[in-house]
Amino acid sequence: MLRDALHGLTVIDFTQIGAGPTCTMLLADMGARVIKVEPPGGELGRGLGPGWIGDDAALFHGFNRNKLGVALDLKAPDGIAVARRLSAGADIVVESMRPGVMDRLGLGYAALAEAHPSLIYCSISAYGQHGPYAHRAGVDGIMQADSGLMSLIGTPDGEPCKVQAPVVDVMTGYVACMGILAKLAQRSRDGQGGHLDVSLFNAALALQQSSLTSFCADGQAPQRVGSAAPYSAPNQAFRTADGWLMVAAYMPERWRRLCEVLGLQTLADDPRFATSPLRVANRAAMVDALSRAFGTRPTDTWLALLQQADILCAPVATYDDVMAHPQLAANGMLQTVPHPTLGGIRMPGFPINSARENARPARPAPACGEHTEAVLGQLGYSGDDIARLRASGAIHCADVADSAATAA
Repeated sequence: MLRDALHGLTVIDFTQIGAGPTCTMLLADMGARVIKVEPPGGELGRGLGPGWIGDDAALFHGFNRNKLGVALDLKAPDGIAVARRLSAGADIVVESMRPGVMDRLGLGYAALAEAHPSLIYCSISAYGQHGPYAHRAGVDGIMQADSGLMSLIGTPDGEPCKVQAPVVDVMTGYVACMGILAKLAQRSRDGQGGHLDVSLFNAALALQQSSLTSFCADGQAPQRVGSAAPYSAPNQAFRTADGWLMVAAYMPERWRRLCEVLGLQTLADDPRFATSPLRVANRAAMVDALSRAFGTRPTDTWLALLQQADILCAPVATYDDVMAHPQLAANGMLQTVPHPTLGGIRMPGFPINSARENARPARPAPACGEHTEAVLGQLGYSGDDIARLRASGAIHCADVADSAATAA
């Protein structure tokens, strides 16, 4: 199973909020032992609500399952010393500080790899480790704006919009995980690690492969077209008598069948709509005719008719609809993670071979410092050492029952 693919590997996670935690969560989902390092007060993602589970944001729980939690003060020399000792025994280090911060702490790639050349070290930043913007911070929304992604989203006369799900963060996490897996494969051949430079900016650009390639080809800036696809038509949402229906019928045979289902055979023979490029060029007239027809019947009626005609379609679902979606259950993508004090926490599960991979319960996101004492004990720190570090504030140990038992 993929849930065991990375068993035996240790990952030290110096990341927070979305991109880095997505990467390390995926590594943990595939069996790696991921040790999440937070400041004593917890990482920023714990406070990014609304959407709360206990005292922490649901966002934090959603990005940090299957990890062990260690809390260190990296402003304290003793805290940095613990972090170095943690990293010295790791296979992979993932960090999301501004470029240069980890170097100043003595935790950068050069410092760690000198004694540990097989280390795979992944730096996640806003714009990358080099270049004129390397020093700038950035988050998902800023990257949606600065990469051009936000210019694509919304209606022609409306204000710019962002995708409300943090798509750049999540995409960056997947890109970082992909890079780490590729580096692991390379290391298996030559024994060498390396430094991966992953940025939100690059990931946001990669999300726009089709639109940026089109712009490079003809220099035409894409226009905001709401739910429509700029490169094909009809391929957008239409209002029905009781909701909205997404329809993709730009293939020649499906376009003709759509016109038949809607009782608009004359459109199929109209030269303005003979091909998808012509329908894109004459989108307004086409949409006007289709919209008037779709508005005469409810969504479920159109769904049945269109599916019978093998026309691609789907209702514009709410999250309530998604929770009741039969394929969600069939794919096992709604996972319930047991928590010792909060009960079952529901969240999307591992997206590959979902039903089988999610059958095994995941470990919940750790409390801040939940496994500090156990992990440090495994590193060889004595009880007196841990008590001294705790008293100095260099480490934080949460008082969570059975945390030592779950640190293996």
